[in-house]
Amino acid sequence: MNREPRARILYVEDDPSSARLVQRVLEAEGFDVRIATDGIAAMEAARQLRPDLILMDINISGLDGYEVTTRLRALEELRDVPIVAVTAATLKGDRERALIAGCDGYIPKPIDVDRFPQQVEAFLGGLRERIESPQEKADYLVEYSRRLVERLEEKIRELERAHAELQHLDKMKTDFVILAGHELRTPLTAIYGYVQILLAMPDIPGSPDEEGSPRYLLNQVVQATRRLSQVVDDILNVFLIEADKLELSMGPVPLYSLVQNVVRNIRNMGPERQLTFEFEGLETLPLIMGDSQRLFQALWHVVSNAVKYTPDGGTIRIAGRVVDHTVHLSIQDTGIGIDPADRERIFDRFYVVEDTLLHHSSKTAFKGGGLGLGLSLARGIIEAHKGRIWIESEGRDEVRLPGTTVHILLPLPET
Repeated sequence: MNREPRARILYVEDDPSSARLVQRVLEAEGFDVRIATDGIAAMEAARQLRPDLILMDINISGLDGYEVTTRLRALEELRDVPIVAVTAATLKGDRERALIAGCDGYIPKPIDVDRFPQQVEAFLGGLRERIESPQEKADYLVEYSRRLVERLEEKIRELERAHAELQHLDKMKTDFVILAGHELRTPLTAIYGYVQILLAMPDIPGSPDEEGSPRYLLNQVVQATRRLSQVVDDILNVFLIEADKLELSMGPVPLYSLVQNVVRNIRNMGPERQLTFEFEGLETLPLIMGDSQRLFQALWHVVSNAVKYTPDGGTIRIAGRVVDHTVHLSIQDTGIGIDPADRERIFDRFYVVEDTLLHHSSKTAFKGGGLGLGLSLARGIIEAHKGRIWIESEGRDEVRLPGTTVHILLPLPET
């Protein structure tokens, strides 16, 4: 019959050989020993395991044993769990610093394998070491507080240096993407232009629908070039938004005709989808001031996203109204919906809801793929117009089809 372990012990140690030794010695005595290799892992393991005793190596990397002990002592559920320093830090004052940090005992390394289980038993049984002299305790407390402040200052400086380096790398990446986008546009424009010249020639045999004919092949090149140009533009625009370099060409924008153009363009992009588009209140919307091309991009990505996640037979309803000197557009679908965890992150660049292993590149097919830039780009464009965009959905369910509603607010011009 299996015996219950005598006690559950968490050993915080980043040296594998020391961890194995202590684990073997204590498990041979019937203890259940778990290992944590760093301070963060130790705090998480302590919360989950609720050990009967914590053995703490002081010289662990990252947060050291002093700091981890002090943090554990601040947790209500672990306040009474004995913590014993097991450490090679054996210079004068090391024991006292461990006790000031919150340890209840101190066992120097190398451990005596014959005595060690009895030492552990003693601390499990209630043994607690103390600093007897009040003055000595006060002196070590002052020293420990000063040391914590110095460590905090050191960590802040490290974070500041890392942050500055990340900002530098991010700027280099953004500059590279913007330059690469401009470089790619030049050959794509040339390819598209020359193919259009060829298609204008009456001597090119075949038709766009005659598979395998020269005119059909040239038409395929045109479509592929358009698609690649859109991908390049999306990537470039997202990074321009992030670098606050997106330029807007402002003018009066009729939203009703803009929405109609978006829907017409999406319908013409791929195989016919059995979807119903409904419009409400758009005809009476006033003109807004904006960049019509950029707003077309934003709405295109929002509506195409609704198309991708609405199965055939569904409905996409686009409505508009004026609220408090603001135009409120809503794009509501009867699709599969969005998990609450994805609701905010879906606007992050490169965030993809679907499994990338199942990716396919259609922009209109049900659950068709993409680079995860569309909604990020839409948010950037809307916010550049001093607007706001957000999503509502009960959750994701491919059977019940709860749907998703995207809300867009755009300010009306000042009168």
